[in-house]
Amino acid sequence: MDRRTLNLGIVALGAAAVVPRLASAAEPDLDAALAPRIEGSPDAKLTMIEYSSLTCPHCATFHTEILPKIREVYIDTGKLRLEMRDFPLDQYALRAAAMARCAPENRYFPLMDMLFKQQSKWSRATDPIAAIKQIGRLAGISGETADACMSSEPLLDGILKIRLGGQQDHDVGSTPTFVVGKEKIVGAQPFETFAKAIDDQLG
Repeated sequence: MDRRTLNLGIVALGAAAVVPRLASAAEPDLDAALAPRIEGSPDAKLTMIEYSSLTCPHCATFHTEILPKIREVYIDTGKLRLEMRDFPLDQYALRAAAMARCAPENRYFPLMDMLFKQQSKWSRATDPIAAIKQIGRLAGISGETADACMSSEPLLDGILKIRLGGQQDHDVGSTPTFVVGKEKIVGAQPFETFAKAIDDQLG
């Protein structure tokens, strides 16, 4: 997919109005919602950036089959930090990402794991927005808060800017794409591929 197609996709995503604005809903705290989402020790020597879409099956594969091992070996041991950056491929991935960013900070990664684990159910539901909100409730996000976040134009625009940054800074053209220190990995590669990239840079 070329850059022009991706940029047109951003326009289409931003124009999609699938969640009505509730007059009584408070605008989310943009500084908090758009702050970097990082898992792992701040003293970790190496950072892995992940660009993913919540409706991408390969991203779900990474989160359910590969990331748990990376956490066990590298993140939980303080060697690696993981930074999640949104790269939504459609309107429902965009809205789900917006809701996740309104979760309490300590519940963000568990919520993302849950959204990926249940991806095939909510993304194919008759009403995906209602299904997303139902998952959000398990993370303590009320229906009103979910609606406010998923319909907040400033928040949605901020997420799309993160996506655009991925294109411009790292030439991201598909999901998932990872920047492991100085090395770029495209796709849900086996754990061994990530381990080699990490170990080579940790020394």
